[in-house]
Amino acid sequence: MSSTFFIPAVNMMGAGSLDEAMVAIANYGFRKALIVTDVGLARAGVAEKVAALLAAADIQSVVFDGAQPNPTVGNVEKGLAQLRDSACDFIISLGGGSPHDCAKGIALCATNGGNIADYEGVDRSAKPQLPLVAINTTAGTASEMTRFCIITDEARHVKMAIVDRNVTPLLSVNDPALMVAMPKGLTAATGMDALTHAIEAYVSTDATPITDACALKAIELISANLRTAVENGSDMPAREAMAYAQFLAGMAFNNASLGYVHAMAHQLGGFYDLPHGVCNAVLLPHVESYNASVCPERLRDVATAMGVETRGLDAAQGAEAALVAIRTLSQAIGIPGGLAELGAKADDIPTLAANAMNDACGLTNPRRATQEEIEAIFHSAL
Repeated sequence: MSSTFFIPAVNMMGAGSLDEAMVAIANYGFRKALIVTDVGLARAGVAEKVAALLAAADIQSVVFDGAQPNPTVGNVEKGLAQLRDSACDFIISLGGGSPHDCAKGIALCATNGGNIADYEGVDRSAKPQLPLVAINTTAGTASEMTRFCIITDEARHVKMAIVDRNVTPLLSVNDPALMVAMPKGLTAATGMDALTHAIEAYVSTDATPITDACALKAIELISANLRTAVENGSDMPAREAMAYAQFLAGMAFNNASLGYVHAMAHQLGGFYDLPHGVCNAVLLPHVESYNASVCPERLRDVATAMGVETRGLDAAQGAEAALVAIRTLSQAIGIPGGLAELGAKADDIPTLAANAMNDACGLTNPRRATQEEIEAIFHSAL
């Protein structure tokens, strides 16, 4: 079996990497950036800080702060208009998954034309996107280094999964100094998003020895550091460990893809505008319980990576131990216990399940499900 491993050409990690990135950007010869971010980071002065660093390197910039928490087709179109009006020759995404995904949508349409909805699915674009430098401020989505772009089609109330080699950023930056201001809730949600990435990649039908190694190390780091990062956001060793963990999880799912957790979570986000990481965290043990009959050995490995003593446990017992460990971690960091707490309604489940069946992320789930089975998982997670 042949496989291709996707990753940005250059990836900068650790304290001080933001300054290092400015040198690299200047060396690329770029002249004017569209900084894509959200209102919160713009108001906090983070976008202004990046703009000042660019100016010191003789690079102009303008800020588009219209990336919503679940970025929409409309967000992409507004950002694209500003890009063209300002004659920018590259894009910087600044933030977590939402600004990164919005920026990817803008960059892809800038060179390929059309509407971002034209690229829903796998490798639908013909040309590389406009150069994108992704500066991360959270530790979870790994969107700063993946070929995944998730955009909400507000007309259909559906999150579109765009999986395209041409949306891979040119350069990713993970400086933990930019992550210390994350509030507890966001730290918890993004951390569980990263855990979901790693576990879904590990049980994926497209897993390889490379993605396995990345996934297991990510699970180990998250299990050892997420509680500390949530409780003490200024703990730099924990923040740096989580930055590495989410990047490793990104390496895993960027190449092994995901499963039904993400296929289902996308529908909750698109339908109710719910936070993606929280939806993943709530769904994760329910989907893996469904998967356990076909990959118990893999889930036992997950339990081991999460610090559970699995010697003497058979595969089924090990899989159950993994589910317990996932639920215990979620509870410890304040993740809601069910989807009903988030506002999901039983009457909407048939629609949510039907849409999940069409999500590209479900293609590599280890166990194939019918719509009725997806509905049952949604009900169990309520």
